[in-house]
Amino acid sequence: MIPELFAQKSITQDERMQWWRDARFGMFIHWGLYCIPAGEWKGKEIPGIGEWIMKRALIPVAEYRELAKQFNPVKFNAHDFVATAKNAGMKYLTITAKHHEGFAMFKSNASKYNIVNATPYGKDVIKALADECHKQGIKLCFYYSQSRDWNEPNGLDNDWDFPAQRDFQKYLDEKVKPQLTELLTNYGPIGLIWFDTPMTISKEQAQSLKDLVRKLQPECIISGRIGGGIEPDYASTGDNAVPATIIPGDWETPATLNDTWGYKKNDNNWKPAEDVTRLLFDIASKGGNYLLNVGPNSEGLIPEASVKILSKVGDWMKINGECIYGSKASPFTVEFPWGNITQKPGKLYLGIFDWPKNGLEIEGLKTKIKKIYLLSDKTRKAIPFKETYDKTFDHHRLKIDLPSVAPDKVLSVVAMDVEGEPQVEEAICQQADGQVYLPGVLAKSMKGDKAVKLNFSSRGGGADNWTDPSTTLTWTFKVEKPGVYKTDIVTSEKGSAESPTWQGDHLVKVSANGQEFQTKIVADQKVYNQRSHYWSKIFSNGGTLKFDKPGTYTLTLAPVQFSQGKLGFTFREIYLVPAI
Repeated sequence: MIPELFAQKSITQDERMQWWRDARFGMFIHWGLYCIPAGEWKGKEIPGIGEWIMKRALIPVAEYRELAKQFNPVKFNAHDFVATAKNAGMKYLTITAKHHEGFAMFKSNASKYNIVNATPYGKDVIKALADECHKQGIKLCFYYSQSRDWNEPNGLDNDWDFPAQRDFQKYLDEKVKPQLTELLTNYGPIGLIWFDTPMTISKEQAQSLKDLVRKLQPECIISGRIGGGIEPDYASTGDNAVPATIIPGDWETPATLNDTWGYKKNDNNWKPAEDVTRLLFDIASKGGNYLLNVGPNSEGLIPEASVKILSKVGDWMKINGECIYGSKASPFTVEFPWGNITQKPGKLYLGIFDWPKNGLEIEGLKTKIKKIYLLSDKTRKAIPFKETYDKTFDHHRLKIDLPSVAPDKVLSVVAMDVEGEPQVEEAICQQADGQVYLPGVLAKSMKGDKAVKLNFSSRGGGADNWTDPSTTLTWTFKVEKPGVYKTDIVTSEKGSAESPTWQGDHLVKVSANGQEFQTKIVADQKVYNQRSHYWSKIFSNGGTLKFDKPGTYTLTLAPVQFSQGKLGFTFREIYLVPAI
């Protein structure tokens, strides 16, 4: 393929990103020599993710390279790989062309350490996948580790085999750029290059990689981890990180189906298809894409458990894909206890995974509703609803008389035809069930008289940089029903073996309506968070607050003293619950 054939095109950023924004759902494939040891080295199980076994076990380059002589994935079938993605409802496929181990899964003249020249298999799996992707209408994309390369003396991060002194520019010039050129000229149109772990790459070096991609394929998207302070085409969250709120701009959550990316034979901690489906909807509702990983084994097969999970997700997508493809984020800033919302012009889609028994009430939607129906109902039979407006509180409420039984136990979608662009109230109002929900993302964060920013886009929606006890959060909200309310303070905890991921015993003060109390953050109750693979919600029972009459109030959460540790306060939200 001649590079100039791609380079002739002129394209705007919106045109470049359109297919990706419409897709919402893609497949990640981590496949390399690491699938052979499959988590074990010399009879010992190595902790951590499978594709990092070379570094985790400090395997010498000479020993690790011997794995190539064993790599013979004779059961690999490119058609089946692509069909598995397509059947799941995925629109693009991103495969590790070269991971940190330095081994290329394609034929490369820049390095003979590749699947064609160094293995008994001797075939270019990337070429086979490219042909199938083009045939089946799936965008082909490449992961490429641009800085870490444990096989190369001048690549970064191998400090057990190579001297500290290295010529990183030489590595970029002699391996990275030639291999990127091969990937972008030999396999037809490429959707995106997924760079990773930039480490110490400089601004100039990262820019040279971006320029190379733009020169060879102007339509090719550049992922969020190119590094060097260079602006990518979209942002990438942390691995398996699902934000608690809408993130402006283009962004993506890369995620696993179990606890590893590369194949590990003893990792059977598979996520249920139900959770994956809900995560797909929730990520779309916050404006992001979901890049979900499979790790093929040394025979060239995607694990059967992965195929079954994706097949179930695909069954749901065949019925409900309309609410995912081409959708935009919810008009509401926050998520709901029952699920979330996506939108298209003239449409809102309520993705409900906790089906309410007595109908559903939506607070603060100002837009007029024309019709409501179940997306899975081919007849589109209208569902009764009632819109009310409280002039005193300037508050809109929508009551939907849902069927008593959910049409889909995983995630039922209620479609709403609306007039014009959806408009929502900015104020926080008491919910129909009496609760007041105060998420961190809607608070005003201050340090003295100066506004500061807390990040709620990772850590399961909990703050990941609240380490300064002089920072406070304040909310303004409306209460319709006077009474006494108990306070639940919610933090996030990561539920994997990687620790520490939560710390308690912070002493905090809550003030509202001339009242205040102090309480310690302790794990009174732990609830699995269906919206984030690893994270749980930790509920700490605080004191009570009394609101004597309907009106607008403020509440301030102020740390008194943080406990020892580096994590800080992983605060997520506060619930004010009517005391019974």
